[in-house]
Amino acid sequence: MSDANAIDPRVFPATARRGRDCGQLKLGGIRATELVERFGSPLYVIDEDVARQRARDARTALQGAFRRIGAEATVYYAGKAFLCVAVARWMAEEGLNLDVSSGGELAVALAAGIEPERIGFHGNNKSEREIARAVAAGVGTIVIDSEQEIGRVAAAASAAGVRQRVRLRVNSGVHAGAHDFLATAHEDQKFGLPLRRVGELVAAIDGHDGLEFVGLHCHIGSQIFASAAFRESARRLLGSYRELAEILGRPVPELNLGGGFGIPYTSEQADAAPDISELAQELAEIVAETCAEAGVALPALAFEPGRSIIGPAGVTLYTVGTTKAVELDGTETDAREDRGYAERLYVSVDGGMSDNARPALYGADYQVRIANRVSDAAPALVRVVGKHCESGDIVVQRDLLPGDVAPGDLLAVAATGAYCWSLASNYNYVPRPPVVAVRDGAARVIVRGDTEDELLARSAGEQ
Repeated sequence: MSDANAIDPRVFPATARRGRDCGQLKLGGIRATELVERFGSPLYVIDEDVARQRARDARTALQGAFRRIGAEATVYYAGKAFLCVAVARWMAEEGLNLDVSSGGELAVALAAGIEPERIGFHGNNKSEREIARAVAAGVGTIVIDSEQEIGRVAAAASAAGVRQRVRLRVNSGVHAGAHDFLATAHEDQKFGLPLRRVGELVAAIDGHDGLEFVGLHCHIGSQIFASAAFRESARRLLGSYRELAEILGRPVPELNLGGGFGIPYTSEQADAAPDISELAQELAEIVAETCAEAGVALPALAFEPGRSIIGPAGVTLYTVGTTKAVELDGTETDAREDRGYAERLYVSVDGGMSDNARPALYGADYQVRIANRVSDAAPALVRVVGKHCESGDIVVQRDLLPGDVAPGDLLAVAATGAYCWSLASNYNYVPRPPVVAVRDGAARVIVRGDTEDELLARSAGEQ
């Protein structure tokens, strides 16, 4: 969007607004300045209504689309995107199951009161202790990610005297994400097992009385904007279901196609981002056609969206500390859109890669706006950077802000609900910010921030 003050509802939470009286950004009906005055800066803010609505929309769309073709669909919230007790409860209350990938995430789910049978447990290196805890708790499904886990889960189930439902994670050879998917002959990654071995592995699972094989699982990538890769992955997975039915002596009841649905982080991405209702219908048609071609019965489907639910519900608020202009001579950047500017304004904030590691890890980009006011100043090319001792400590690689952005201004970075708090650190001994939920003009802390005293208290040794 060309207006450097505009709040794009496709990128910011759908309820975010500029106040008519002051031009301040309001989140959940509360001014950004009030939130920072009460809870400090930097600050993660999650709009509870937006998170709940997006969870509800995903469940309604996927279940409705598959109901129309005669199949059931279960939606798991992928907790790795952002998980705390409050968020786990929101997801459960909106009818979603919960996907966890560590003992710690399982502990959060159980502390939130999530029924264990509604929990799926992932992970490529689950410890024997984690497996035993999950089985004893009554976790609904454990996703087997390696050959060794077959025996480990079977042993835990035998010790607990139960029959444990399991899925087998496989690699379909299909990759998807920000770029076009590529189908390859093998998967050189840590997750899953080769699809060519699925018959022998399912036979091994079926050989254990304590294990109940319920289906295959595959995750093809993240930030997926189209359904084409899902079509190819489903075709390959369902192509093996006839063989598996012969091994088991019964149809395979489930298929988990994972998640990875993309969201727009900038206005430029917004038009390409998938609509969940349209995507759900496309996925249902893909599964129906593929099952018919493969000659197998429609299984129950499962999906694991995370980012697409919680990402757009989040905003991070920062306070500007310093600004400095750097001349661009045409050789410092290959970005075509930057060539029309003589300089770039570096805007330093009081957070950085410790509260949002994604730009440093993945080259991710974000959209930023001044949150405490609007301005008539001409737009300036800016790069928002953090306070850490790293040249790669970048929060927003490129955006336009009013050229009078100055120390003391509040900045709002959109779409930070997913993988920001989850990946946060204490690099340079910077305390992690709190997470605040806003709703109907009220705000409350749902994850407490760190203090310097707490960071110091972790140091062991002579006092």
